[in-house]
Amino acid sequence: QMRLVESGGGVVQTGGSLRFSCTASGRPLDRSIMGWFRQAPGKEREFVARLRWNDGDTYYAYTVKGRFTISRDSAKNMVYLKMDAMKPEDTATYYCAADGDALQPSSSWRDYETWGQGTQVIVSS
Repeated sequence: QMRLVESGGGVVQTGGSLRFSCTASGRPLDRSIMGWFRQAPGKEREFVARLRWNDGDTYYAYTVKGRFTISRDSAKNMVYLKMDAMKPEDTATYYCAADGDALQPSSSWRDYETWGQGTQVIVSS
């Protein structure tokens, strides 16, 4: 069974930066799509970014494109989310997720089977 462990959350001022990491274990990632999602209090969980593990291809939500960067370290089975120019609306709990043996990339959280524990981000004004 795959496991995902996140680290790197915290509090940042508007315009600042944060970097998350997510470490995967338990199974190979070569056929996986790795995703980052976020959920603000009282809101639906929403897609942030995804990465196709085998070639590193990425895709971003419109709201974060140009500010956030998803990447991987294949040797360490880790995926990262670098967040720049952060805004108060980025305040949420962020989740790393994996869609193992994916037939195609997805931006829906319902298509991801394995989830990290969640990391809270607060962007202050």
